[in-house]
Amino acid sequence: MNIKQANLNDVLDVARLALVLWPHHSMHAMALKISETIQENKGAYFLALDKNETVGFAQVNLRHDYVEGTHSSPVGYLEGIFVVENYRQQGGAKQLLAACEKWAREQGCEELASDCELSSEESLNFHRCVGFEEANRIICFTKPLKGESY
Repeated sequence: MNIKQANLNDVLDVARLALVLWPHHSMHAMALKISETIQENKGAYFLALDKNETVGFAQVNLRHDYVEGTHSSPVGYLEGIFVVENYRQQGGAKQLLAACEKWAREQGCEELASDCELSSEESLNFHRCVGFEEANRIICFTKPLKGESY
């Protein structure tokens, strides 16, 4: 597998895979966000290619706010990583992660952080296998602000 940093010509390829990982977005909204991130250098996307077929992607951003378990700023943050099922267990995700780590180091980061859903055993296992250490577990809450307060 070859790894390359995505550019504006790759937005639809990234968006197609990102929608598998984050299906609650529209293709238009996803492509717009990816384009903006690339144009404004807010982060980076990396693609895993098998010949000319895009079979995986990873997104890394900089976070300047506090990131659970870290001790520096900014922190490279692995926002998402995905490899098409038929290409898993072939080292593509590790190669994508290595590209994200290199990018974060080039931005002056000393640490890389990430997260996963509590229910995602596959993601949890991946993070552990590639050297991430669990920093904390949280449950997030939301409350609509309609009507009277308690």
